[in-house]
Amino acid sequence: MLSNKIQDALNEQINAEFWSAYLYLSMGMHFEAEGRPGIANWFKIQFQEEQAHAQIFINYINQRGGRVVLKAIDEVPVTWDSPLDAFKATLAHEQKVTAMINAIYALTEQENDYATRDRLGWFVNEQVEEEDNARQLIDKFAMIGDNGMGLYMLDQELAGRVYNAPAALNE
Repeated sequence: MLSNKIQDALNEQINAEFWSAYLYLSMGMHFEAEGRPGIANWFKIQFQEEQAHAQIFINYINQRGGRVVLKAIDEVPVTWDSPLDAFKATLAHEQKVTAMINAIYALTEQENDYATRDRLGWFVNEQVEEEDNARQLIDKFAMIGDNGMGLYMLDQELAGRVYNAPAALNE
């Protein structure tokens, strides 16, 4: 059984993951409208990943006999000045999510909830990957600058991203 503190923290994280999904869907729609289908695709895949992250938390709370409480999702931004700005916002957001995961991890140690701590280990590693992906794309967009051919080629590269459901979704 989950403690109330852990259950509340996990429910807050579910809300944060759905907010993240909504943010990335908004980014995808922005770049779709801007005629950048590859960048839009990258963010739409990110949208799916964030939904899966929320579902992993939901599944875990249910496995532990807890109660999932879904809350309203706050409004997200709808425009960005450039792909570089969007990926800078992505990195800043992922760093915030990392801090949230780390705080729950610390709470599990205070509460002696080692099962939840172990489940969070997957998310700790996932956040390293999320931040690294954003940093790499920031570097690429910064290197390209306003070079139209470079932007076109990177957009084409990002169009190839596909969604792979995380194994943790089935645990």
